[in-house]
Amino acid sequence: MAFSAKDLSVQFVLSVAAPAQLPPGNRAEIAFLGRSNVGKSSLLNSLTHQHGLAHVSKTPGRTRLLNFFEVKVAPQRNRPTPPAFFLVDLPGYGYAKVPRSMTEEWGVLIEPYLARREQLTACILLVDSMLPPQPKDLELFAWLQRRGRNIILVATKSDRLSGNQRSNSLRALTEAFGIAPLPYSSASGEGRDSLWNLLFDSALLPES
Repeated sequence: MAFSAKDLSVQFVLSVAAPAQLPPGNRAEIAFLGRSNVGKSSLLNSLTHQHGLAHVSKTPGRTRLLNFFEVKVAPQRNRPTPPAFFLVDLPGYGYAKVPRSMTEEWGVLIEPYLARREQLTACILLVDSMLPPQPKDLELFAWLQRRGRNIILVATKSDRLSGNQRSNSLRALTEAFGIAPLPYSSASGEGRDSLWNLLFDSALLPES
């Protein structure tokens, strides 16, 4: 289903520091994951047309919480209104200067969330198109696959590559992960509409 930005309302709802704080209910959740310098906050701001929705830090790897953003669609005539769902911004990983205490939080909060959260209907794995496939990205991709997660691969910073560089990068990522990434540019908005359509498709919870 296709929606334009004017149809959508996206707002911050809460931050979660412990499993007991996760919101109740069966509203679908879609997690955004990526290395600490992959441009995740910039993508979320670009995706939602809200410059300050997600904090863009000068020091990558400082987000320590699960941040929940609620997505709602304005009712319109002659079209069913999809249920609201959450975008969940997860802490980054793989940045060398991140304190050990922060990386340990992945095992306390984030890994159990990714492995067992029933409301989690998709994981958006962001990879840097300017770099070759990274071991930590491949490791997380395989970990999510083993747990049966629906994974959408997004290649950030696609506007920074020339035509041949871009083609080679996307080919290398496709070969490494086994699925084709969606190119995305936070600067130009390339990939925004396609990603929203994937998000809405993924937000539909399976019948219990």
